[in-house]
Amino acid sequence: MLPLNPSRIPTEFKRAQDLQRSGEFEKAKAIYKAIADVAPRLTEVHFHLGRIAFDQGDTDGALAHLERARRLKPAEPAILSAMTAVLSSVGRDKDAITLYDDALATHPTAENLRIDRAFLLQRMGEIDRADRELRRVLKKSPLRGDVYRMLVVPKKVKADDPVIRMMEQAHADPRVKGANRVQLQFALAKAMEDTGQTKRVFTYLTPANRATKELYKYDVSERRDEVEALIDAFSGHDFTPSAPASEDFAPIFVTGLPRSGTTLVEQVLASHSQVTAAGEQSISPRLCFGVIGMPKTGFRPAAELSGTEIEGLGQAYQDAIRKAVAFDRVVTDKGIQSHLFMGLLKQAIPSARFVVVRRDPRDLLFSIYKNQFKPGTHRYAYDLEDLAAYYATFLRMLDFWREALPGGFHEISYEALVADPEAESRALVEAAGLEWEDACLEFHAAKREVKTLSIGQVRQPIYTTSARAWVKYETELAPLTAALEREGVL
Repeated sequence: MLPLNPSRIPTEFKRAQDLQRSGEFEKAKAIYKAIADVAPRLTEVHFHLGRIAFDQGDTDGALAHLERARRLKPAEPAILSAMTAVLSSVGRDKDAITLYDDALATHPTAENLRIDRAFLLQRMGEIDRADRELRRVLKKSPLRGDVYRMLVVPKKVKADDPVIRMMEQAHADPRVKGANRVQLQFALAKAMEDTGQTKRVFTYLTPANRATKELYKYDVSERRDEVEALIDAFSGHDFTPSAPASEDFAPIFVTGLPRSGTTLVEQVLASHSQVTAAGEQSISPRLCFGVIGMPKTGFRPAAELSGTEIEGLGQAYQDAIRKAVAFDRVVTDKGIQSHLFMGLLKQAIPSARFVVVRRDPRDLLFSIYKNQFKPGTHRYAYDLEDLAAYYATFLRMLDFWREALPGGFHEISYEALVADPEAESRALVEAAGLEWEDACLEFHAAKREVKTLSIGQVRQPIYTTSARAWVKYETELAPLTAALEREGVL
């Protein structure tokens, strides 16, 4: 490749970003490296090369690129956040905290660094330490909606907590606008629910969701088309593995919609002495799309896939997951999109097991609706009718796999699990191909990192209060109930 003309750096950089967003990592890497050859001090290039390496499961490469970016911009929060994510993924949480401590020692007033450090502490289960950090930020910046939301998510807000009054005052302040106001409204909605002020929950929840939906446009028909196209591509294919199951590698895919209980199920399994939790990985959908095709360009019929391609998919997955997390033989992967590819993954990885977590759709979808996700993700989450339609596509895919892959996955009900933890946990562990261990009922005592909105819940024993939570809001959720009935899934 000829040296890049420096005048083309802005154009080529944007092209690389577009390729990176669409999952075409190798093409993006080639452009970023060409830019780095002529502009080696351009921090953003090393940052994105680090992110790509991490997405591809190369943690060593990711740290090398991100460290180079950090040397150029030592206190840049995005770089530090990316580095801590890589360090945490390989169990180096203390190193990640040290990274933030060093940066804060040099830049003690950098609020975003302190906030990111608090978020990492939350994931590590250090809720009280994180709480102190966040309240310290609020003393100087009492209008930050993002900090309030972080503060209330991991634990139940008490009625006498002064943070409630602080949030109400901030909400009344005309300076609190846009995304900041939306985050504050999600936080207030949770505080109202936690303190039993059910009549006020949707006062904040409705405008917060409306504003987010307006920001991230979504057409659920795209999801319907994607699911139907996948079913067409997979229909008629024989998913019987052509090779024997490996004795050295046995992944357990835990899948379901967000807020269905996948984190709880993974934690139960990961409390087993033979199991390591990998958390929510994006490896399997990326690799499967790479083999079967992308939604925008169309899917290949599975019958056209060669044995070499399928075998290569299985090996590529094992290589990537072993780079992402250290484990012996059994690892859980909580990638929620893996339900789209269960047959293909089973054929590529004969030793794989699949667990699908189900939950009453009214509780499930209400739980999604009252939470805010990473910007631009789960765009269906902010409208009750979109939620019902998205849920219907999830069931449509499961119905297909029940027929195409009989006995291929274990279904577990969240409601059944919380009602009878031991019986359901025993059945779950058996379905995973493991012998029972009593530690599986003590998952809440473990010190594993949790990276989802379920941070607070998995630090507690199983409780039943989340079951039928929707009933308190039956009137406000009437449009959701009606939409589920129209979809034929209630």
